[in-house]
Amino acid sequence: MRQIVLDTETTGLSAEGGDRIIELGCVELYARKLTGNNLHFYFNPERDSHEDALKVHGISNEFLRDKPKFAQLADDILKYLSDAELIIHNAAFDMGFLNKELERVGKQPLKSYVSNVIDTLVMAKEMFPGKRNSLDALCDRLEVDNSGRTLHGALLDAELLADVYINMTRGQEALLIVAADATGDAHSSLVGADLSQYALPVLTANPQEIAAHEELLLQLDKSSGGKTVWRQTQAS
Repeated sequence: MRQIVLDTETTGLSAEGGDRIIELGCVELYARKLTGNNLHFYFNPERDSHEDALKVHGISNEFLRDKPKFAQLADDILKYLSDAELIIHNAAFDMGFLNKELERVGKQPLKSYVSNVIDTLVMAKEMFPGKRNSLDALCDRLEVDNSGRTLHGALLDAELLADVYINMTRGQEALLIVAADATGDAHSSLVGADLSQYALPVLTANPQEIAAHEELLLQLDKSSGGKTVWRQTQAS
């Protein structure tokens, strides 16, 4: 599967209020491997960045004056993203800005061009409830080196997010291997293990373990007022 890890930097926080994208960074994964086929653009947003936004990304208004406008690169961007699965941290933010830029040039919303969108912020909140789940916090938690990140940058953040995503989903891919089909293209497939040739040992509980188990069941039964499933099963 072709996946694109995507990040943007903007002039401010409100796409509907007229803020614009100033930087787009995309990192390509194929079969969960970095391919090096990345995409990185700066844009002239035709407006200045808010002071608070400048403190976050550090991209000056002067630097962006001679950069192409989003409209000039929209087709190239859509061609690159076409049919890929997007991986975005706080996807609603980036998708909102990209959709607004596409709307300005008469294009359909981004979901019309891609296969799916994965929000790693939503994933992180499910995996680490009650904890900070910013990109920096996830890098620290998952031991992804972000020491070079003094300011936000779309390409650097996309590269970091790619590492974070691979670490977050590593367990889901434990049974996947990369194989080659008849055309020589790489693809992922499930491999089953034949255990019939092995004599698997049966370990029985000793008397002390059985007694401890029965005591635990008794305590659970008391706590539930005799409504535990195993008591009901025995009664029937």
